[in-house]
Amino acid sequence: MINLLVDHPVLLVFVVLGVGAGLGAVRVKGVSLGPAGALFAGLALSGIDERLSIPELVGTVGLSLFTYTIGLSSGPVFFASVRSQARTLLAVVATIVAAAGACWALSGPLSFGPGVTAGLFAGSLTNTPALAAAVEALNGSTEAVVGYSVAYPVGVIGMILAAGFVLRLGRRRPNADDALPAVDIVAVTFRVRSGVKLTLTELNERFAGSAVFSRAERDGVQAVPSVDYVAEEGDLVSVTASRATMSDIETVLGPQLSTRLSDDRSRVDVRRIVISDRAAVGRRLGDLRLHERFGAVATRLRRGDVDLLAHDDLVVLPGDRLRVVAPRNRMSDVAVFLGDSERRVAEIDAFGFMAGIAVGLALGLVRVPMFGAGHFALGAAGGPLVVGLILGRLERTGPIVWQPPYGANLALRQFGTILFLGTVGSRSGGALVDALSSRQGARLLVAAIIVVVATAALMVLLGRRVLGLGGARLAGTLAGLETQPAVLAFANEQTNDDRVGTAYAIVFPAAMLIKIVLAQVLILLMH
Repeated sequence: MINLLVDHPVLLVFVVLGVGAGLGAVRVKGVSLGPAGALFAGLALSGIDERLSIPELVGTVGLSLFTYTIGLSSGPVFFASVRSQARTLLAVVATIVAAAGACWALSGPLSFGPGVTAGLFAGSLTNTPALAAAVEALNGSTEAVVGYSVAYPVGVIGMILAAGFVLRLGRRRPNADDALPAVDIVAVTFRVRSGVKLTLTELNERFAGSAVFSRAERDGVQAVPSVDYVAEEGDLVSVTASRATMSDIETVLGPQLSTRLSDDRSRVDVRRIVISDRAAVGRRLGDLRLHERFGAVATRLRRGDVDLLAHDDLVVLPGDRLRVVAPRNRMSDVAVFLGDSERRVAEIDAFGFMAGIAVGLALGLVRVPMFGAGHFALGAAGGPLVVGLILGRLERTGPIVWQPPYGANLALRQFGTILFLGTVGSRSGGALVDALSSRQGARLLVAAIIVVVATAALMVLLGRRVLGLGGARLAGTLAGLETQPAVLAFANEQTNDDRVGTAYAIVFPAAMLIKIVLAQVLILLMH
């Protein structure tokens, strides 16, 4: 069997990925290795026989896919929040720099070389692109992978424990951020009270971006309110907004009712429509002019597993599911206009996707002098990430749609991750076996525990005391700092609060980039 796998590297690739996927799916108390299962599968097989090594090119392709798709999905949120979340981002960067400093400080007393130290840093913060940058800076040496493999489980477990701690802290000792209600989008019917006479334009201005007025019923007849609609006494108005906003709307319009106008679909219908038409993708919702064209209004947009309130500045992406309220006889026209094709959603703009990765890889080749003693480059990890962030923010350029469908992005990201991790694992098993059978393995384990505990403690201290983050937001920040989906999944399972995912998305790109840089800086400083 070993000789068969050695002679057929393509078969070896999929055996490693298959075994890794099975290993990653094993859950212990709700926690699994996920894509990192491929790393340990590769390590195990190459530990048995060093000839079971996947070609390095395979790992580079996987890494580029992973970081580019991460950049595309994170770009819109990242650039929109850089200014408003500057203090949080600075705290995260400072914490990661401190973690790198701790690795460097431990390297002397524990006799770690540059590669092992960089791997300790990348593994403690569970960052695959940082590992790739270290391996590239070391001209393919497996030293970094050894440090990464020992430290990685410590990083995952340590940050999960830290996320659980801050969530419990938020419940037991809530601060001002904890007291803020989670965003929970609902539809409520109001009866307009006596003395109220407000146009739809006035209502939209008063609740700009925080509420959608989708239906109005007068004298038993329902309609989608037009721009000249005036809310008057006795009207029933259906409003979609966050639950926290409803009390403000009640103050303006009148009492909430248990009636659901959407139960009557004889004249006005409601439907979720998949965004698949290329003409609609990447455009602001307001630019689609649904009301002018069809007398329709969008109330919510579902992206992945998250519901977003529809507003004019929201950019629609392929695969988004838009909840549309429209006259019954125009709903089919709306569906045709938006696409509503599951098949087309599975297709990506191949030219835009491949061109973006190519530009990212070219950027990664640029070498910048550092400290007069070496060079730093973004490499196959950082280059595609930076370009992905930029193109993800642009959404589209003329006919080229940069953003792939949400589901396709996730699939390509996961495939890229396991390709890279399986490859580096298959090239490092022998070195890891040697390390674990020596004192170096024990020293690495102790060092990883110190780095992870110190990193988590510093971030919790800064987040709670300096930034005033609540439990949910701080748990998401810890997951983003660690760039670890397992920590994010754990936090989401523990609390039904979208602030976890929002904080993760804001922090993730900056944390990824700074780790890629610092992994190389550590190597340069120690040479």
